[in-house]
Order: sequence, then C-alpha cells, then structure tokens
Amino acid sequence: QVQLVESGGGLVQAGDSLRLSCAASGRTSSRYAMGWFRQAPGKVREFVAGISWSGDSTLYADSAKGRFTISRDNAKNTVSLQMNSLKPEDTAVYYCAVRNLPSITAVSYRYDYWGQGTQVTVSS
Repeated sequence: QVQLVESGGGLVQAGDSLRLSCAASGRTSSRYAMGWFRQAPGKVREFVAGISWSGDSTLYADSAKGRFTISRDNAKNTVSLQMNSLKPEDTAVYYCAVRNLPSITAVSYRYDYWGQGTQVTVSS
C-alpha cells in the first residue's frame, strides 16, 4: 500500500502564490509517475500537472501552463506544485496521485494511489 500526504494548501488572494507538496511512503513501484489533480465544488476532478519518474517529462493542463510548475525529488519521494498568479477559479481541493508506471498521463483512472487532498482557496 502507498500513502500520500499533501500539504501547503490555504487561503490566499488573487495573484498570490502557493506551493503544494506531497510525500509518498509505502510500497511504491520502483519507478512511478506522479500527478496533481483538483476538484472544485460541483465539478469533476480534473488533471492539473504530471511528471514522469525521471522528471524529464512534464504535462500541464491548459489552465496551469505558464503559472504552475511541477517538480519532484526522488530521494525524498516527494512531488511539489508551485502555483503562481493564482486566480479565484483555481479554488479547489488539490489531490496528489501516484501511477505505478514511469510515464505521465492526464487520465485520472490510470493513477493507482491518491492522497486525501488539500484545500486551496483563492479570494478575489
């Protein structure tokens, strides 16, 4: 089993920045991709960003391009999401996910483990 714990969420104003972190522990595969998803009230969970095992490949939703940056530290089994220029529409619960394959995908059902989520609220 794999445990994922997110941190770094909070209440900020539009234009501010936040850095989310996720720590993975337990029986992960030897090489695994990681991703961030989010779910706003009344909406389906959507992909935000993903990163391959090596870190050489990243993928972003259009809404995140140019504002968010995903990174990982394999020595610490962590993934981070730096979010800049936040907008009220970024308000959501953000989830970290692990995929037991090294390549990234934006498809949620292809991820095997999920964290409990961390709330991000951006006020206007």
